[in-house]
Amino acid sequence: MTIAPWRDPALPADARVADLLARMTLEEKAAQLYGVWVGAATDGDGVAPLQREMTADHGWDELVSLGPGQLTRSFGTAPVDPALGARALARAQRRIAAAGRFGIPAMAHEECLAGFTAWRATAYPVPLAWGAAFDPALVEEMGRRIGHDLRAVGVHQGLAPVLDVVRDPRWGRVEETIGEDPYLVGTIGTAYVRGLESAGVVATLKHFAGYASSAGARNLAPVRAGVREFADVTLPPFEMAVREGGARSVMAAYTETDGVPASADPRLLNELLREEWGFTGTVVADYYGIGFLETLHRVAADEAEAAHLALAAGIDVELPTLKCYGTPLVTAVRQGRIPQALVDRAARRVLTQKCELGLLDPDWRPEPAGPVDLDSAANRALARRLAEESVILLDNPDGLLPLAHGTRIAVVGPRAADPLALLGRYSFPSHVLTHHPEVPLGIEIPTLLDALRAELPDAKVTFAPGCGVSGPDTAGFAEAVARAAEADVCVAVLGDRAGLFGRGTSGEGCDVADLRLPGVQAELLDTVVATGVPVILVLLTGRPYALGTAGSARSSRPSSPARRAAGRWPGCCPAG
Repeated sequence: MTIAPWRDPALPADARVADLLARMTLEEKAAQLYGVWVGAATDGDGVAPLQREMTADHGWDELVSLGPGQLTRSFGTAPVDPALGARALARAQRRIAAAGRFGIPAMAHEECLAGFTAWRATAYPVPLAWGAAFDPALVEEMGRRIGHDLRAVGVHQGLAPVLDVVRDPRWGRVEETIGEDPYLVGTIGTAYVRGLESAGVVATLKHFAGYASSAGARNLAPVRAGVREFADVTLPPFEMAVREGGARSVMAAYTETDGVPASADPRLLNELLREEWGFTGTVVADYYGIGFLETLHRVAADEAEAAHLALAAGIDVELPTLKCYGTPLVTAVRQGRIPQALVDRAARRVLTQKCELGLLDPDWRPEPAGPVDLDSAANRALARRLAEESVILLDNPDGLLPLAHGTRIAVVGPRAADPLALLGRYSFPSHVLTHHPEVPLGIEIPTLLDALRAELPDAKVTFAPGCGVSGPDTAGFAEAVARAAEADVCVAVLGDRAGLFGRGTSGEGCDVADLRLPGVQAELLDTVVATGVPVILVLLTGRPYALGTAGSARSSRPSSPARRAAGRWPGCCPAG
């Protein structure tokens, strides 16, 4: 039986894709350039910027009829049992393949910054902990395991790692970054890329480029960086991950530099990335980033012009769902306002990547290969080891650590008894489950208080939160002081709360004006230090904080989130 050249695995990918493109209509090519996010909410809180405002109302049949390029976050939008989710994704892929003339499935992508952002998947340490551990081989193994879990359920692309170099710790997304040094970020980030790509998953570098250099450390604000800072600080990690890591995708940043949005900058995405660095993969938009050319940056008059600017700059795929690359794009091409060559160029890149992933092969099958376990014992052991390696003790002048058995320990602070204190905002419990309070966490996350009691079963451990994370109430100070006064040592567990768009004190859209601890936590620390009882300070934070008068106290304390006595890591780990 003769098969079409584009279906023949024996032919080179470029020949197969050229044959396929010659058979496709403009509409079919354009459909390869956008994602479908059917589960995105349009009437309430979301898990992406402006999800409600920027999600168009399209029906499933309409979106898949021509075979879309991407499926967005089948696992990372709402809690779904991994095995059931894998079967549901396979059904969706079969429907997509059956709906189009060519039977081409979509690429499925998910977030995977601190592990696969899915219910009941292992929560790994956040990137700040990767940087603190500085163990590229271990980070590469973590990336490989995350990639294996993604592929096991039918996911092809992971939206990680973040290679932004921290420039201002007031920025909310510091917790997603690896650190402040470009060599550190590049080395560790490249190791993660190698691991993810070795499992057959497309790694997506974020956010290209300059996102962390925004004015006033505000999310989405314009970049204030000169040419030399860009060359010396911002770009090296990305170049390392492309040239040495083999990353096959790059995500354009939301920001604009010198008045030019990254999503409309051909010098950045075409000349530098592709022509100078030799990148041959796909460039994807950050969520709604193409629409932002009209609504935020104001450089496009309408959705069609936004599509034109983005395609000309080199953005191949609109994520997370259809906004500009559908009817507005097709109509403008038909009218001669946008060259069809731009659509062909992007479609060629997308289809080439699908060909490399086996999605154009005649024997492609969407079903998972075997049982699904996203939180294996091996995963958890690796997560624990990485967490332990990330622990760096700055100061232990009185020899308080390690804590002795039989010690009377007062634990105070609002982060000691909350399992979410150990997780970054891209972990599934913090990122999604806050919208589903009726659903259990799905993984075991002992709190720091739980872990301390388990490690020292014969110690007398008492607890008083003292205050909330961000509120002004000091009514609990008295109990915290009483517990500290009757103890041999006080463990103060302070920090922030990972969240999105103001629902937390750290995370995307949770930028701050200064580096004081949230709420009245600094006052709580001063109060317990004033008792004269030795204090061990544990900060569970996504950024460094100024500790005020407690900074000169004789306490064992971490120096910053990149070098801290405890950090956001999975609850399988001891308190440190």
